Amino acid sequence: MSERPRTPSLPILSRRRVLGAALATGALAATSAVAGTAGPRRAAAAEYPGPGHVTGDVRVHDPSFVKRHQGGYLVAHTGNEVALKTSTDRTAFSDAGSVFPGGAPWTSPYTDGARNLWAPHLSLHGGRYHLYYSASTFGSNRSAIFLATSTSGDSGTWRNEGLVIESFPSDDHNAIDPHLQVDGGGRWWLAFGSYWSGIKMVRIDPATGKPANGALHSLAGRGGGAIEAPTLFRRGGWYYLFVSFDMCCQGADSTYRIMVGRSRSITGPYYDRNGTAMTDGGGTEILAGHGGINGPGHQDVFADSDNDILAYHYYADDGTALLGVNWLGWDSAGWPYVH
Repeated sequence: MSERPRTPSLPILSRRRVLGAALATGALAATSAVAGTAGPRRAAAAEYPGPGHVTGDVRVHDPSFVKRHQGGYLVAHTGNEVALKTSTDRTAFSDAGSVFPGGAPWTSPYTDGARNLWAPHLSLHGGRYHLYYSASTFGSNRSAIFLATSTSGDSGTWRNEGLVIESFPSDDHNAIDPHLQVDGGGRWWLAFGSYWSGIKMVRIDPATGKPANGALHSLAGRGGGAIEAPTLFRRGGWYYLFVSFDMCCQGADSTYRIMVGRSRSITGPYYDRNGTAMTDGGGTEILAGHGGINGPGHQDVFADSDNDILAYHYYADDGTALLGVNWLGWDSAGWPYVH
C-alpha cells in the first residue's frame, strides 16, 4: 500500500481489489485493517429493506446494468478480463463469460500483469454498447480507464478502443470507477475517482468516447478519505450523484454505504439533503449495512419499465460478494430512498 499524494498523514486503505480468485471461489479475503479508521457503521436491522429476490449466479462485485436490444439485461462487473452476466427478468442471473476472453495485455502496465479488471460501467448509445473499465492495483493511483465497444455485448465481441484517461503518483486523483452520463443537452460526461481528492468529471467527445479536453471538474471529496464509485442519474430537472463512503473489500467487515447529493448542473455543485456540499464531505445516506447485509455499495442506478432500480454489491456474513437489487423510490422533496 502506498501513501496518498498530498495527504501523507492520513491512514490509508486505498483500494482496491484482489478479487479475481476470491470471486471465483465465492470467498473474499479481508485486506489489512487501518489504524485510525472508523469502525463498522451498522444500521438497525429494520432501518433499511433487504435486497430483492435474485437467483442463479449472483456473485458479483461492482455491478453495472444495461437493458439489451433484444430484451433482458446485461451486467458487467469486476473480474478477470471484466466479467459478464445476463438476465431475462432481473431476477435469475447467468454467467456470460468475460469481455476479453483472450486477455487484455494493454492493461498490464497498470495491473502488474494481473487479469482482474475493476468497476466497469455499461451504457448503450446508437445501437452500440460502451464499456468503460478500470485497471489498477491496491493502494496505487497509477491507474487507467479504458473503453471497449460492441454491437451485441456478448463475450468476445468487444473491440478495444484504448486508453481514455490515466493518473500518476504525482496526481491528486485516481482514474478508476468510471461512469458515463449524457446530460440534458446531449453532452457526454465521464465521472470517476476514488480517495485522494475525490470524485472528478471530464467532458467526453461522443465521436471517440475519449476526453474532449483536459478540464477536470471536482464533484465530491472527503479530504482524502474514503469516497468512490460515482453514479450519476438524471430525474426531474436534477442530477443525482450517488457515491460509496467508507471501506470496501473487507468481506463481512466492509463498511461501504451509499450516499447521495444533487445539483441542477451536471458539473455541480452537489449538495446533500442538509445543504452540505459534497466537495466538503457532504452526502445523504440511503443504504448501509444492516442485519446480514454487510457493506452495500458500488451502486448502479437505472430507470426500468416498472421502477427506478438500485443495484449494488454487498457481503454475506461468510464474506461472499453478492448482487443486491432494490426499487428506488422518491419522496415529495425529490430525494431517493430504498424500498
